[in-house]
Amino acid sequence: MDDPAVRPEAAAARAPLREVPQVDRISAGSLDEVTGYRVIREHGTTDHLLIVTRSGQGRLLTATGAVTVAGGDVITYEPGTPHDYGVDPTVGAWGIAFAHVHPRPDWGPLLDWPEAAPGLRHLSLGGELARTVTDQLLTMARWARSGHPRSALLAMNALELALVWCDSANPRSHQLDPRIARVLTHLDTTVTQAHSIGALARLAHLSPSRFSHLFTEQVGMAPMAYLEHQRMSLARMYLELTDHPVAEVARLVGFSDPLHFSTRFRRAVGTSPRAHRRAHR
Repeated sequence: MDDPAVRPEAAAARAPLREVPQVDRISAGSLDEVTGYRVIREHGTTDHLLIVTRSGQGRLLTATGAVTVAGGDVITYEPGTPHDYGVDPTVGAWGIAFAHVHPRPDWGPLLDWPEAAPGLRHLSLGGELARTVTDQLLTMARWARSGHPRSALLAMNALELALVWCDSANPRSHQLDPRIARVLTHLDTTVTQAHSIGALARLAHLSPSRFSHLFTEQVGMAPMAYLEHQRMSLARMYLELTDHPVAEVARLVGFSDPLHFSTRFRRAVGTSPRAHRRAHR
């Protein structure tokens, strides 16, 4: 099948590629290549090229030497940077997901990674984070080649999410410990459920005291305070946008006692649930 989303890269499996792709916004795909795959573009491209290594090993030749990338490594070529990359012959295989993209204007900080060579930036991701980023890039590639009328926008959104996750491993950015990130995701998706410090600490594979200290240091508030903050944000949404009785709102955000909910809401927001609703109608 002649797939325009992957054709420019796939052609290089047979001979070194020197053609410069013309990318309006985003072109993406995934490849599993063997020794002999090589891409050479003496003047680079006008877009950013992002490559994540899914398996095997790649070798990138630069003006300052060779750079080797393996599983979990992510690189970006900046516009105008010469390209010379391919399968590392010492390994013989390289599985990648890639994207040629013209970034959104506000993506600058998300692409400010450490330089491996002039115009070439690099991050190494841990196993769980690498899988998350790879999944987003594969989702991006599927949208990029779909017939959906908003395929380019959906692909850009998937790529942006991948870059946000990459940012958590960027030493130039505020780094969130992956154990704390795991707990945050858990709390955000189970906000109405009962939680304990002990159970959250086990999820993070930390002692309760170490977990509480690290969570507070990274997030800026204690775990239970964060949970209540999320519940109150959800409660404000229900009060402002629905006609649910206060007792029902309490239940929907994880409180079995409406009076206790009203007390906590007043302490957090500064007014009662009913007064908050009146003020926003």
